[in-house]
Amino acid sequence: MATKLVSKIFRPTLLTQLVSCRSSSVYRPGAGPVSWRRSYSSETPPENISRFPVPNRKDLPYDMVELMDEVETKGGFLPNVFKVLSHRPAEFRAFFSYYNELMNKETGSLTKADRELIVVATSIHNKCLYCVVSHSALHRIYSKKPTLADQVVVNYHNADLTPRELAMLDFAMAVCRSDTITEQHFQDLEKHGFDREDAWDIAAIAAFFTMSNRLAHLTDMRPNLDFYNMGRVPRNKSKDGGPVKSD
Repeated sequence: MATKLVSKIFRPTLLTQLVSCRSSSVYRPGAGPVSWRRSYSSETPPENISRFPVPNRKDLPYDMVELMDEVETKGGFLPNVFKVLSHRPAEFRAFFSYYNELMNKETGSLTKADRELIVVATSIHNKCLYCVVSHSALHRIYSKKPTLADQVVVNYHNADLTPRELAMLDFAMAVCRSDTITEQHFQDLEKHGFDREDAWDIAAIAAFFTMSNRLAHLTDMRPNLDFYNMGRVPRNKSKDGGPVKSD
């Protein structure tokens, strides 16, 4: 289920609906195909995940409910960022629309693992617990490298990075720190195969998650426990390729 969360967290058609639907469209029982048989943690949060109120899902606009239900069904749990940001529906839509454009695009030379590594480096600089934990998990899954994100969290200059990854993070951190960006920055990227559009992508991810980090600080957002172990240990499989069952 974790891989489903990573690879299918958004459907393009659903994101289109998410951005275009009006906030006045509120879920009512029986109004759509979403299953309501299980109880949702957002209705009675079992832990303190935000210092702001977390709305009951039944009171949210239907398009947001549909997205949250889909993510939870495919991933096995709902990341707390969805619950916390639902406090402001219009900003929730804008946030996840831009997130999708930055992190799930198919163009450019950045891989999904590259994008997550940028988030990890940016987030540790900004001391954001939520983003460090959640995006380290996603990096482990995309990269199949269970220790690299942990190394970056401590000191990316001492991590087992390729020269390309190091150049990428150096540029991302220059943006994160609000350094003056010069032609030398672009030339350093070009030496490792990044063009100007790639530079924009790196900078946009660093800038967006610097903002996200500060929202997480504001809300005291807490990561789901599920994130901590994701991607650390390969899943055991039976000889026929299926999961091993245990008693």
